[in-house]
Order: sequence, then structure tokens, then C-alpha cells
Amino acid sequence: MAPTGKTVYNWYISLVAASCMVLYGYDASTFNALQNSTNWKNYFNHPTENIIGAINTSYTVGAVVAGFFFGGPLADWAGRRVGMAAGAILVIIATFMQCFAPRGNVGVFIAGRVVIGLGQGLALTAGPIYIGELSRPEVRGTIMSFWQMFYSVGSFIAYWVGYATAKHPGKLGDWDWKMVVIFQILMPILILAQVFFIPETPRWYIQHGNRLEEARAALHKVRDTEQEVEDELLAIREAIEFEAEAISSNYSALWKDRSIRKRLLLCMILNGGQQITGQGTLNSYSTIIYKKVFKDPAKIALINALNATFGILFTLNATWTVDRFGRKFLFIVGGIGMACCMITVAAVGSETPSPGDSKTQPVGIAIVFLMFLFALFYKPSWGATVWIYTGEIFSMNVRAQAVGMCSQTQNVVNSIVQQFFPIFLKNCSWYVFYFFAGINVMLALFVVFFIPETKKVSLEEIDTLFGGTNHVEAGGELVGAKDPHHAEVERVEITDEKRA
Repeated sequence: MAPTGKTVYNWYISLVAASCMVLYGYDASTFNALQNSTNWKNYFNHPTENIIGAINTSYTVGAVVAGFFFGGPLADWAGRRVGMAAGAILVIIATFMQCFAPRGNVGVFIAGRVVIGLGQGLALTAGPIYIGELSRPEVRGTIMSFWQMFYSVGSFIAYWVGYATAKHPGKLGDWDWKMVVIFQILMPILILAQVFFIPETPRWYIQHGNRLEEARAALHKVRDTEQEVEDELLAIREAIEFEAEAISSNYSALWKDRSIRKRLLLCMILNGGQQITGQGTLNSYSTIIYKKVFKDPAKIALINALNATFGILFTLNATWTVDRFGRKFLFIVGGIGMACCMITVAAVGSETPSPGDSKTQPVGIAIVFLMFLFALFYKPSWGATVWIYTGEIFSMNVRAQAVGMCSQTQNVVNSIVQQFFPIFLKNCSWYVFYFFAGINVMLALFVVFFIPETKKVSLEEIDTLFGGTNHVEAGGELVGAKDPHHAEVERVEITDEKRA
């Protein structure tokens, strides 16, 4: 069946929100690309390994602070669109701080990394919530898979710009790295140009003053029939009513509700696990790793660019698998596949000769192939599906704060790994990949025993999977609905003096 105009519009507004992930993908890849630039090293007086680790960590500090303390409250108080816009503005400010830092003053560059982390902490909290709250349950996973794909789009842009500048370091001078940095303002400008022309989520409208008409108008833009609109409005009202009456309408539910506490713990483990699969480290330090194999900076930049290009294609696998086979299936297959790749990389790297401090061409090609194969397993599973799962398992009363906290667990873990990895790699060389292999096996087993499947379950009823109450059915009694799952279009005003 051909998609309707409203379905196409639903995809459009979701992709505007998903553009926030381009900010993350670009920035996560930018510093990796800069480490390949001799001009950048000279500009900042050849930073030591500890300073390089600090530059990476500074970003995560900003992101963690924003995600844990500001992202959720801002998205709840001012709306999901404001959260995305505020993040985009901070990214623009930070881009100029990094690009035009005084020569030799790495402190300003690091401060810019902190500000960009703050911006992304805000945007990456609001974006997935927005997509989850406006998507139909049966295609929510498919649409959310584009969230991770846009991370790859950000990497794609950063690495290809990096490759282009790496070909002409003499002609460009300092602009061979400044150009990579300045291109980062492109996406936040595009987000700001569109974000206030898309509707706010109906769940936010109802949670803030029970603004039914505005919620109904938002839903009419993305649902095909009147019945769909009224059914979803009823389910949202029932869930919010129950959460306010039986649990808590504020963040205290994070520790009062046993079911939410359980979800918070499971989701933090998933998000932290995403960063110790090896992908986060590879994205920040692949240049250092490839220098053990190749000596030509342009060749290393090309490999990074091709990896980012294939990353887009690999992530697309999530669009047709996540709602067909489920989240749990992808987590398990991805974890096992990544473990096999890491074991093989460790074996190839450590057991082959290194004439002239670099590998022979056949060995180099084999290692690059294995890195690409690792990305094939990672992108649709622990890449895309972690974000899908995080954005859909929390109830409305805590969703913004919980998503912010869980998603920033990635940066808490990442900051630890990024700080010690350069030293770890220097001391242990290729054997570090055995560490990542073991982690991936443990993550797959964790999913087998502890993670319930959520595919095609509505946001308002997902609590039952974690030992909680069905918020729709329990809330139906509070609002006086005879059928909690089906609104009578002719009498949608049930128990609704507020609307009058």
C-alpha cells in the first residue's frame, strides 16, 4: 500500500529530529580526523597522550552534565522542539570557539568541546523522545533506526571533509583542520531553520495543561483517520492520568516506582554497554590504530571516510529488521558478531609480522576488512537499537529525564574508556581487542537473560513488560472510559470538563 501524505509528513518531522544525531556523529568523528593533521598538532604545540585523552573527555563531561541535569527538565518544561533548538545553538557557539581558538591555547579548544557536549546533551535528550512520541507503534523502530543512521551521516561528512583536506595540507595550512571543524555549523543551522515549523508532540500538550485541541491538531498531521487520532488521545490521557494519580507526575517516580527503577538500570547498562563494544573507541581513535598499519595520512583519512560511508548503509539494515525480528534478536546477533570480529582482529594484529613498524599490505587489508565487518554487526544492533529501546520503554511522567540520564550513561562510560585507551593501546597493542571481545559476549548474555522484547507495543502499555501496571487500562477507569483502547468518536468529550 502506497504511503499517505500524512505518513510522509511523519517521516519528514522525524528526520528533522533525527538530524540532532548528525551533530553527535560529526563531532565524535571530528577530533579523530584532527589527530591525522600535522598542522593541528603544530597549532597546539603537539599535545601529549594525556591532553588528547582530556580533549575527548571534555566533550563527554559537558554532555553528561546537560543530559543528567538539564536535557530532561528543558524538554519537559519548554518542549521537545526547544530542547533540540537550544542544543543546536550551543553547537554553533562551540564550533566557533574551537575553530578560532588562539594559537597554542588548547584550553579554549577544550572549552569549546565542553560547550559542544552541553549542546548535544540537550539535543540528544529531546530528539529521540520527539520521534518516539509521534511515531506509530508498528513502525516506531523503523523510523528510530534513522536516528543512528544520521550518526553515520555526521561521520560521513566529517571524514570526507577530513580526507579532502588531508590531500592538501601544505596549501591549506591551518585550514586543513579548521575546515573540518567549521563544517559542523551546517546541520545545527538546518535544524534551527525547521524545528519550529514542525508540531510539538501531543503527549507534551496533554501533560502541560491538558491542551486537547492542540494535541489533536498535532496528531491530525500524522494520523490518517479520526478514529486513530481519538484512540491515541484517549490512551495518552489515560496513561497520564494514571501516572499522576497512582505514581507521581514528577521525577520522583524514578525511585518510587519499582518498574521504572528496573528499566532505568537495564537501560543504563545497555547504553553503557554500547560504548564498550569497541565502536566508540574505534570512532575516536581509529586513526591511531590505522597508523600501526599504514603510514600515509591520506590513506588513513580515506579508510575512515569509507568506513563512515559504509556505516550509513549498514545502519539501514535496522530499518527492515528491528520491527520484523525485534530488538532482542538484533542485540544478541550483534554482540556475538562483534565479539568474533574483535577476536580475529586481535589474532591477526598480534600474530603477524610488522616490518618497518607497519603491517604488510595483505595484513593491512585484512584488518580494515574486519573493522568494516565489525561496523556491519554494530550499526543496526548496538548502534541503532540501543537508541530505539531507550526512547520507547519509559512512561510519560519520567520519559524526558530518564532518556537523558540513560543516553548520557554512554558518555560516562565513554569518558572513562577514552581517557585510558591511548595508554592501553600503547602498552598492550593489538591484545586490547580481546578485551572488547569479552565485553561483547557478556553483553549478548545480558540481553538473553534480562531484556524483554518491546517491538510493536504502544508507549502507554510498555510498562507491563517490566512488571508495571498497564497505564492505559488503569487510567481508563480514572477518566471514565468504557473501552480503554477504543474511543467513541462521537463522544470524545467523556469526563472532559477541562476541554469545555
